[in-house]
Amino acid sequence: MQTRADLFALLNRLGVPHQTLDHPAVFTVGEGEDIKARIPGAHTKNLFLKDAKGQLWLISAEGHAQIDLKRLHTVIGSARLSFGNAELMAETLGVTPGSVTAFGLINDAERRVRFVLDRTLAEAELVNFHPLTNTATTTVTREGFRTFLSGIGVTPMVVDFAAMRVVN
Repeated sequence: MQTRADLFALLNRLGVPHQTLDHPAVFTVGEGEDIKARIPGAHTKNLFLKDAKGQLWLISAEGHAQIDLKRLHTVIGSARLSFGNAELMAETLGVTPGSVTAFGLINDAERRVRFVLDRTLAEAELVNFHPLTNTATTTVTREGFRTFLSGIGVTPMVVDFAAMRVVN
């Protein structure tokens, strides 16, 4: 499994500027508001899901986005969704509950996880994700995040959660 240091090395190789703030562990979107206030850009919530057919999904949305999990499957074309377990999360993304992050896709070498990105995040100038651990937050530009995804061979499905529709 790739580590935080491996992630930063990849970002450097890809020419992606990044800035990281170390902080106490944050386990939920509601925690750490004082920390977020010091970090510019869009903050995220990330959901690791599994559908009824066994397909894995990672949803990265702006921290205040309302995600209707009962309807989401009809938008993204999946079977009914539920949360994936900690073992599967560690196996595919190399993270633990509370540390789910789009940067975890660096560990999904077999591309078992489909990635859904919130339109708000896709359009944000700066985005913030945990760097594989919930004791830090890493900021990259929109273009830097796109470069990261391209560099690992991931094309996100962009969803407008307010309208509940795919936009790409």
